[in-house]
Amino acid sequence: MDNRLINVGFGNAVKISRILAVVNPGSSPVRKIKDEARQEHKLIDVTEGRRTRAIIILDTGHLVLSSVQPETINQRLAALEEHMRDPARLLRPLEMEDD
Repeated sequence: MDNRLINVGFGNAVKISRILAVVNPGSSPVRKIKDEARQEHKLIDVTEGRRTRAIIILDTGHLVLSSVQPETINQRLAALEEHMRDPARLLRPLEMEDD
């Protein structure tokens, strides 16, 4: 079972295996999904009062509101994926990676 977590801002983390999508909150369909999640008590707000910049859709139907940009979250996910593919990369000197 994959128990890796990703930081979604302010010390909060989400289990990677539960993430279905990371989306921008601006579109009308996403706002509708957010309103439905709020009514169903499946909205998790970790923005600490900041502006919502990303909405993370989980496989449980929950939505996580984050103040971290979607691109940043995607970069963090990609970095974890790269680390899982080649964990020894962290041990190699930087000069060797340029080859």
